[in-house]
Amino acid sequence: MDDRRPDATPPPASRPPLDVRLTEQRNPRSMRIDQFSTQEIVDLINAEDRMVAAAVGEERQQIARAIDLVVDSLRRGGRLVYVGAGTSGRLGVLDASEMPPTYRTEPHMVQGIMAGGFEALLRAREGAEDHPEDGARAIDERSVGPHDFVLGIAASGTTPFVHGALRRARELGARTGFLLCTYPSADLLRTHDVVIAPLVGPEVITGSTRMKAGTATKIVLNTISTAAMVRTGKVYGNLMVDLQVTCQKLQDRGERILMDTLGVPREQATRLLDASGGHVKTAIAMARLGLDAHEARRRLEAVGGSISELVGSLGAG
Repeated sequence: MDDRRPDATPPPASRPPLDVRLTEQRNPRSMRIDQFSTQEIVDLINAEDRMVAAAVGEERQQIARAIDLVVDSLRRGGRLVYVGAGTSGRLGVLDASEMPPTYRTEPHMVQGIMAGGFEALLRAREGAEDHPEDGARAIDERSVGPHDFVLGIAASGTTPFVHGALRRARELGARTGFLLCTYPSADLLRTHDVVIAPLVGPEVITGSTRMKAGTATKIVLNTISTAAMVRTGKVYGNLMVDLQVTCQKLQDRGERILMDTLGVPREQATRLLDASGGHVKTAIAMARLGLDAHEARRRLEAVGGSISELVGSLGAG
């Protein structure tokens, strides 16, 4: 249970809002935005966006709690599963899709479930979010279990698809979290293992949560997945050494990482990368320990993939 907020409620206003959700309230600073010049619109949106990082920072302890839950799940062979609808769902799918090319994760390790399925990524299917049974079915289809961590993402905190998915995940023994951008209810705080609620305030355009709420969501997801990859040994120093070379850009990056960490010229870095099968972490272990690729991979697996544990810390440079 998270008791940091005693069933938080919005602050009083001179006229009560028609909807208590912060994401649905009107922003007093943009009441006349339709009368603004182009420059004034840009300046207002920029000023509102500057509030986002601070709001996310207020949730730092809860974000760290979520990361620890993710790391524990991954180390036990489980998965991180995002569930959302609309902008929230698309951001979850985006974050999940970026893990394999960036950190060489297996595609199943971080997954995104989107209300309405693949088609909803390209064309909005807003009605898809209204059916909790569809969320539960999506959880069943992925065989979610006790080793998994499922993070529901819903800016307003009320999306039925997300609640249905999380309810079913908990029934199956998974740990769950909720990411929203309004005041979390006491029931939400009691139900989930962690609740992250950056209060970014009303949107410039009322209810348009693809704006500040979407930006906050992207920041939080970036932090969770990146920190989880660091904690599971996929980063050396601040270098993404678990990348797999699949294109010219990554070939160049991989060679530069080897040049930097090993102090070798590019020609030698290229040969090492080729000999490692295009895997930077394996190439570092080969060079530091004088191993062939097979033995380097075996030793890395023996230490859970932690290159620093195998060859020593890269240090601060």
